[in-house]
Parts: sequence; structure tokens; C-alpha cells
Amino acid sequence: MEKKQGQLSEKEKQVEQNDRIHQRNKVERHDKSPKEEVLRLAAIAVSFDMRLRSSDMPVHMQEHALRCTRSFLDSSPNLPPNNTHLARALKKEFDSVYGPAWHCVVGKSFGSFVTHSPGGFLYFSLDSLSVLLFQTVVQMVTEPAKS
Repeated sequence: MEKKQGQLSEKEKQVEQNDRIHQRNKVERHDKSPKEEVLRLAAIAVSFDMRLRSSDMPVHMQEHALRCTRSFLDSSPNLPPNNTHLARALKKEFDSVYGPAWHCVVGKSFGSFVTHSPGGFLYFSLDSLSVLLFQTVVQMVTEPAKS
């Protein structure tokens, strides 16, 4: 299918809409106290039928994760969620927006013991599905100097 000049694909429209939402949220965050941000996040979690279990992440990033998860799940409402696709989508989104090395585990029953970067950990659930999203430090590997 050929795209006419000036027309955007559905994916491009979705990306532009997400950019506008992120810009609006940035502006709104500057006007809010930390307590108001937490209350707003709690309201979002309730409206999305999600439970925040544990977090070491700024409120705006938590909100971003919840919105991305809900958006992914709503994109195919008649199908059961694909855990692998959800994990991959969250990882790619956070890698592109907040830098590398994000990791995501999605499932109904799993255990974990992870080391994460400060401000880079979120664990939440919806229904029987749990989501663990965390960031690790990436260090450049260099070859040892030859003598």
C-alpha cells in the first residue's frame, strides 16, 4: 500500500499522540506537589484496574509504565494478553525513552531477585498478571591494553 505525501500511518499517529501526552504530562508535573503526583498515580492505577506492589521509580515513569501497559492490553481486547509481547513492548519503550538497559518480566507466577539502578524498579499487577520492570547499569567493555 502506498502512502500519500502528508498522510501518517496508524503507528505514526499513535507515536505523535503519545508524544503529545508525554509533553502535557511534563507540563502538569511542574505544577503538582509530590503528594498530588502520588495521588494522581494512585487514581490512574485504580482506573486501569492495576495494583502498584513495589517501586523505586519516579512517579512520572511509573505513570508511563502503567499507561503503556494499558495501551498494549487495550490494543487487542478480544485476545488474551501475550506476556512475551507485553514484556518486549515495555522494555523497548523504556529503552527508547529513558536509555538502556531495561528488563521486563511478565507472568502469572514468578519469583525474582534482581539488582537495579537507583530509581529504576517497578513491580505492579493487574488481574492475575504481574509485571516487573527494572533498569541495570550498562558499562562499556573495553579490551585490556596489550603490552
